[in-house]
Amino acid sequence: MAISAADSGDAGTHTFGAAPRSTAPGSGVLPLGGQELPLLDGSVLQDLEDELGQPEMAWSFVNDYAAMWGLRQRFLLDSIEREDHAAALDAVISLKVSSAMVGGLRLARLAQTLETTIRKGDLRGSAELLALISLHGQATVKELQLRYLQSVG
Repeated sequence: MAISAADSGDAGTHTFGAAPRSTAPGSGVLPLGGQELPLLDGSVLQDLEDELGQPEMAWSFVNDYAAMWGLRQRFLLDSIEREDHAAALDAVISLKVSSAMVGGLRLARLAQTLETTIRKGDLRGSAELLALISLHGQATVKELQLRYLQSVG
């Protein structure tokens, strides 16, 4: 699944958390190369429901994603603290892919950036990215719970 910016002006695209234009964590957008990524892109969730053919399966996947956020975050932090490149790479790729699958485009892009940092061998230089991932991860889970899980479930 591609990680692309959603066009918040497109009537068919459902973006969440994209109102403010600030780049501060939790502000709604993350500018990357002239594009702004929403915290949550609802069209990705709709595509997931369509691809699975059963909205209950999509809901279950999103629910599991939200429930596993703390474990996923802890595994990533611990692997970087231990300077375990293989485990850190595994954790960040898992975060990137699963976040993209639930429409967490901003978090997926942050994870992609951290993946590049890890591949370069710079685990110690990842503190700022980890802080952003933590903030945006919590915000993504909150949006999923408020805007998707409660409305569908």
